[in-house]
Amino acid sequence: MVTASHVLDRVLVLEMVRVTEAAAVAASKLIGRGNEKAADAAAVEAMREALNQLDFDGTVVIGEGERDEAPMLYIGEKVGRVDCNGPKIAIALDPLEGTTITAKAGPNALAVLAIAEEGCLLNAPDVYMDKLAIGPGYPEGTIDLAKSPTENIRAIAKAKGVEPSDIIACVLDRPRHEALIAELRALGCGIQLIPDGDVAGVIAVTDPDTTIDVYMGQGGAPEGVLAAAALRCVGGQFQGRLVFRNDDERGRAAKWGVEDLDRIYHLHDLAKGDVIFAATGVTDGSLLEGVKRRKSCITTESVVMRASTGTVRWVKGEHRYDHAPGGR
Repeated sequence: MVTASHVLDRVLVLEMVRVTEAAAVAASKLIGRGNEKAADAAAVEAMREALNQLDFDGTVVIGEGERDEAPMLYIGEKVGRVDCNGPKIAIALDPLEGTTITAKAGPNALAVLAIAEEGCLLNAPDVYMDKLAIGPGYPEGTIDLAKSPTENIRAIAKAKGVEPSDIIACVLDRPRHEALIAELRALGCGIQLIPDGDVAGVIAVTDPDTTIDVYMGQGGAPEGVLAAAALRCVGGQFQGRLVFRNDDERGRAAKWGVEDLDRIYHLHDLAKGDVIFAATGVTDGSLLEGVKRRKSCITTESVVMRASTGTVRWVKGEHRYDHAPGGR
């Protein structure tokens, strides 16, 4: 059982929703406009402004890159009211998870963040991560990243009481996954290929309505921490292993204190203690509806979860145009 955090008790759960709503509304103005950078910049600016209205001493541990690479919400940036003496909070965020999706008006773009007490979220370098995730209800140890995809599919199928061919896997549609896809199809598995947005892909394993049993493949390490935070709140298993393609990335890992380059990280290594996770839909997806601009208001749909209570709240918002988060 996760102990409730007295630090996080001082930060209203709905405040996190307001932050993701602001980013989602701002990004939604660029849906289908073909400009990934502009959509991301709008979401970043809105999320940063919303975070800076809160009474806490926040540090971004997962952000839009490192200080020299990103003008806003970089790893290590301080957010929150500068004049407050609030609690110290670690923040993992992705103001627009799915920039390409948004630019092309595709499904499952989200504004996402997670918060925890200081030191409870892995400060992961901005590199790739091998990921393996299943939802709640399986015996602990069902999955093992050290084993082959075939061995993991068979273990999941056995635990579920079905044949491997009855398992559906979610995989990012990337050339680097050709061998993985071929191996899964040789087992007869169903595969849902997604163009982007692997936070939503991982979270999908927790929702029976998606019919997805397992998430497999490489995606961004920062997104892995965010997905792990969500699984900490609702249950499930996650394993990740950082992938280094060159000496520059290995040096980046050393900068953030990563010593064992082959380590397999488990759920509690990535996100421990009491965690709050929030996401707002930018475009329509399997998890959330996207932002809608109606005649009289802007509507949003969000989800917010907390590890200590296991509570999942679905929040539908109607925002008047003159008071909309993230601007009209």
